[in-house]
Amino acid sequence: MTHRNAALTPVQRVRLAPLIVDDGWPIAHAAVFFHVSWPTAKRWAERYELAGAAGMEDRSSRPHRVSNRTPQPLVRKIVHLRWKKRLGPVGIGAKLNMPASTVHAVLVRVRLNRLHHVDVRTGEPVRRYEHDRPGSMIHVDVKKIGNIPDGGGHRFVGRQQGDRNRAATPGKPRNHHYNPKIGTAFVHTVIDDHSRVAYAEIHDDETAVTAVSVLRRAAAWFAARGITVERVLSDNGPAYKSHLWRDTCAELRIRPKKTRPYRPQTNGKIERFHRTLADGWAFSRHYNSESARRAALPAWLHEYNHHRPHTAIGAKPPISRLINLPGQYI
Repeated sequence: MTHRNAALTPVQRVRLAPLIVDDGWPIAHAAVFFHVSWPTAKRWAERYELAGAAGMEDRSSRPHRVSNRTPQPLVRKIVHLRWKKRLGPVGIGAKLNMPASTVHAVLVRVRLNRLHHVDVRTGEPVRRYEHDRPGSMIHVDVKKIGNIPDGGGHRFVGRQQGDRNRAATPGKPRNHHYNPKIGTAFVHTVIDDHSRVAYAEIHDDETAVTAVSVLRRAAAWFAARGITVERVLSDNGPAYKSHLWRDTCAELRIRPKKTRPYRPQTNGKIERFHRTLADGWAFSRHYNSESARRAALPAWLHEYNHHRPHTAIGAKPPISRLINLPGQYI
């Protein structure tokens, strides 16, 4: 590519070369006139003589043939070790007796230098999917988070002070070591597959009765925004395998679907949402009590749905994909 301060742009080359070839200017005289070297003027004159004005354009400096290019069978071995063993350039180079720099160059060429798009378990390229409209499928799951003692947990106040806060928290049962049991918060989460709009509630259990109640309220919450839920994808937890869950889905005209056992990647959208939930809300700052953290969840969900850019949908907030909301034009 020609930089902005180049002495000879393609336009200037078309002016220089005909003066030498057609008008008979001496190469040295034309070089001085256009403020370039004698070899440069001669090169463009020769190219103009061979190809005309079309030869004045920039050409790629890439060689037509690379004599020492890595053989294709060896490239296949590198790709195989990268996919199946998830080895880096150093590990692959040690197995194939190759320089790590050469292995890295091959991985860059075949776009395997980063592994974020390769499945951890199978080593195959990740198969991503997205339903074509809101409500076509929702994902449900439960995120378990330890409750915060009064005064703050050990993540922010340290282990010793955190233990003191646990001991000082009133009204807590004791375990067999007479240590207070702070308990667990069960965050029941629902996320729309197409828009990534999220709904969540915090409860003290993950029973089928609670899960069904969350599903009813979530379906009503989506319906208030013009979205009809058609399918629900869950893992194989006891609540989602219960007859109550099955009957409630039938009542709401929602088709229940299950992930493959021991295969959380199938429900990967909500698993990734749980990480965002933990980073953005659960462990984002110091909370003096569990009630303070729970009170902060609605505001964070509003920020996530209405303002936070989501990289999977073009750096737009999830609510922007619900095109039937008042004031939403996309």
